[in-house]
Amino acid sequence: MCMKISGFTIIRNAVQYDFPVVECILSALPLVDEFIVSLGDSSDGTEELVKSIDSPKVKILYSDWDTSTYNKDGMIYAHQTDEALHTCSGDWCLYLQGDEVLHESGIPTIRAACEKYLNNTDVEGFLLKYVHFYGDYDHYIDAMHFAYPKEIRIVRNIPDIHSWRDAQSFRVIENFDKKNYWQEEGARKLNCILLNAYMFHYGWARNPFCMVKKQEEQEKMHSGDAGIQPQKPYFDYGNLSYMPVFKGTHPQVMNDRISKMNWSKYLRFTGKKPNMGKKFGLKYRILNWIEHQILGGRRIGGFKNYKQIGRFKKNSLAEK
Repeated sequence: MCMKISGFTIIRNAVQYDFPVVECILSALPLVDEFIVSLGDSSDGTEELVKSIDSPKVKILYSDWDTSTYNKDGMIYAHQTDEALHTCSGDWCLYLQGDEVLHESGIPTIRAACEKYLNNTDVEGFLLKYVHFYGDYDHYIDAMHFAYPKEIRIVRNIPDIHSWRDAQSFRVIENFDKKNYWQEEGARKLNCILLNAYMFHYGWARNPFCMVKKQEEQEKMHSGDAGIQPQKPYFDYGNLSYMPVFKGTHPQVMNDRISKMNWSKYLRFTGKKPNMGKKFGLKYRILNWIEHQILGGRRIGGFKNYKQIGRFKKNSLAEK
C-alpha cells in the first residue's frame, strides 16, 4: 500500500487580514496528495483567492464559524482545524496555518521521515523548525521564549488526535466531545520526531494596516468581546534594528509576494524597541543569549506541547 500525505489549513477573510494563504497552500502541494482548505464565511474575496490555485489536489471544505459556541480562548481556531483534520484521508496530515509557508528544502526530509515511520506507531507526529518574521521579510524574532522554535505540524491520521487550545498544536484526547479545546484531563502530549525542515511564519510580517485589524479580530476570538474598538489606524512594529537580519532564503513561492511589499515607509529603525511584552524584556533576552551562545540552541524551560522522542536528520537549506 502506498503512503498518502494530506495537507490542511483553515482560513477566513484572507484578503482583509493579509494572509499569504495562496503561498501557504502552494508550498505544500509538491509534498501532499490532497490539500483540504476549511474555508470560513468570508466577505472579502477569499474564496476566489483559493480557487485561483490551479490544482486538483485542493479541496474546499465550506464552513460557517460557530463563534457563539466557541467564543473565547481562541477555541474557534482549534475547532475549525479539528474539522479539517478529520476530513483528511492521508496516513499523515501536514498542518499549515494561513500565515505559514513550508520551505521547499524540507520536503525530501519530510517525505523520507513519513515513509520511515509509517508503520512505527510509537511515532505520532513530527516537529518542524520555525523562523518567525517580524515587521518585514528581512527581520525575524530570535527570542525562543516569545516565539516557539519548533512545533507539531505533521500528525498521524488517527481519530484521537485533536487540535488543542487555540490551534497552535495537537493532543491525543480519547472520546473527545469537542466542547473544550483547552481540556487537560484525558489529554496527553504526542510522541514526536524533530525534522530538519522549516516552516516560515509570516504572522507578524504583514501590511501594518491589516495587522491592526487582525489583532482586533484575534482579540475578539480570545476574549469573546464583540465590542472591542479599533485601537489605531496601523500597527507600529517598533524599532526593527532590535531584530536580527535574516540572511537565508525564503520559500520560492514567496518571491513574488515579497517583491510587492509596499509598507516600508511605515517601518522605523529608531526609538523604542518592539512592544512584545515581558518575554522580550532584558531577563528573557539574556536567557536567549545563553541558550544560543552557550547551550547551542537548547531551550531552558518553557512550555512544550509535545514529547520529543528523537531526531531525523537530513539536509535543509533554509538556515538563518
